[in-house]
Amino acid sequence: MSLSPVNTTLNSLEKNQLRESLRRCSEATILATLEFQQTRSPELTLQVVVGILERYVDPELRPCLLEAGAELRLVEDLALDSLTMVEIVMLVEEVLGITVSNEEVRSLRTVGDIRAFIDGKAAPKALDPAG
Repeated sequence: MSLSPVNTTLNSLEKNQLRESLRRCSEATILATLEFQQTRSPELTLQVVVGILERYVDPELRPCLLEAGAELRLVEDLALDSLTMVEIVMLVEEVLGITVSNEEVRSLRTVGDIRAFIDGKAAPKALDPAG
């Protein structure tokens, strides 16, 4: 699979570093992340995050994640513990260029929570919901 032209502004070193960070993630996740890095398109954030979650979820539970509805619970349904959540958050921060506080992580209980949170972080216009 080749990279789309939108990815040509990342240099080879940056692409290799990104691929190394996302090792064990699917090629689709890597390509979505490369495209996000170029376009900052919020439509790609959920694909990137679900791809990262897939990397950490037990292989037997991955079908649940791929068919995920907003109600899928991170701890109860996907068996993610707090250490794994820290690893996931650190990788999401790195590849999406966002920051996530400990308090924010504690509020993420479902895939729907993650979707809403990442959409808010990735889209500047959505940062102030009261606004």
